[in-house]
Amino acid sequence: MPASTGMKELAAKECVPCKGGVPPLKGAQLQELQKKLGHDWKVVNEHHLEKEFSFKDFRQALDFTNAVGEIAEEVGHHPDIFLTWGKVKIQIYTHKINGLADSDFFLAAKFEKSFQEKWAGKT
Repeated sequence: MPASTGMKELAAKECVPCKGGVPPLKGAQLQELQKKLGHDWKVVNEHHLEKEFSFKDFRQALDFTNAVGEIAEEVGHHPDIFLTWGKVKIQIYTHKINGLADSDFFLAAKFEKSFQEKWAGKT
């Protein structure tokens, strides 16, 4: 399955709030979800997802940051966002379990889908 197909499948899923008490994803589970997500998203230390997006200027980076914020508010799941001239770095993990859950991949896919639809090829 191409990464873009897997990413779209993940983006269509709903983020479910974590109530804690659930172990974070590890090993093969993480690898499978990372493969579906694709698009250069990295699983860092089996703890968080991370990707840096590049843009042609500050305005595009800021617009993307605002789009990410809107998506995060809609689904009730919030990433760490780092904005600088022409770049936005996103880090995602579930704080209640101090690691990664399925919803983190769903959220990353929603951000990726937004990027692909509005900014890919324009940066």
